[in-house]
Amino acid sequence: MLTLIRTRGPLGGTGRAGRLRRAAAVAVAVAAAVPLATSCAAGTSVLDKDSLVIGVKKDQPGLGNLVSGRYEGFDVDVATYVAAKLGKQARFVPAPSSQREKLLMDGAVDLIFATYSITPERKTKVAFGGPYYVAHQDTLVRTGQREINNVRDLRDRKLCQVTGSNSWKRVKEERKIPVVLVPSASYSECVADLRSGKVDAVSTDDLILAGFATAGTSIVNAPFSDERYGVGIRSGDIDGCEAVNKAITEMYQDGTAKKLLQKWFAKSGLALNFSVPQFEGCG
Repeated sequence: MLTLIRTRGPLGGTGRAGRLRRAAAVAVAVAAAVPLATSCAAGTSVLDKDSLVIGVKKDQPGLGNLVSGRYEGFDVDVATYVAAKLGKQARFVPAPSSQREKLLMDGAVDLIFATYSITPERKTKVAFGGPYYVAHQDTLVRTGQREINNVRDLRDRKLCQVTGSNSWKRVKEERKIPVVLVPSASYSECVADLRSGKVDAVSTDDLILAGFATAGTSIVNAPFSDERYGVGIRSGDIDGCEAVNKAITEMYQDGTAKKLLQKWFAKSGLALNFSVPQFEGCG
């Protein structure tokens, strides 16, 4: 409640004293309104929701895949576990790489579990819980393509570039390897282009590649980066972020993380990590 204190006479008095009293009253009103606005913003936390809308991938086997109208995969299972720990029901919607920040900033989703690597650039727009897993970037090639044994062998070759993904930047910008980028809308499209010969390689997180590595393709098994899979959350929701981190910690401590990783990737041959990842912090 806002209370104005009259010191001498009405605020609408004439002369210089009246003008000063009116200015002081306006300043008090503005100062009092600031906490009110802050308290309204506090109601946007995921902890205040009855249920959660969670963005996941719909075309990444083993991680987020839409099969017969139902989402499945490691990311989906982790999201379901975290939502349950928060005491919420989860509803899943697709979150393409190019739209993840916009979906969060517009309020279309509450959380994102979609192979969402934590980067300084993304942290200027959204916040991150986790990471809930640390993957490593590797390269997928056609079986028998023996000339490509590591990322340096991609020089002057055609590399798939997914809109909204940072993976191609790890090759071309960070390691300065001159590749020919071939744009694509998704990694499922990239793998189709690899099989058809439109591109020479697909380079991204090993968990993503593991889901696509089928007959005719193979993973080089020469990782060259750490990809920290974070839980996308709107900036400023510190309480929600801390609750997500607590749930992820419990997921590793009670053995669920190990079971889920083995469920989806045991046959891939990847060296899986079952330890709690080092969190980013929610400040």
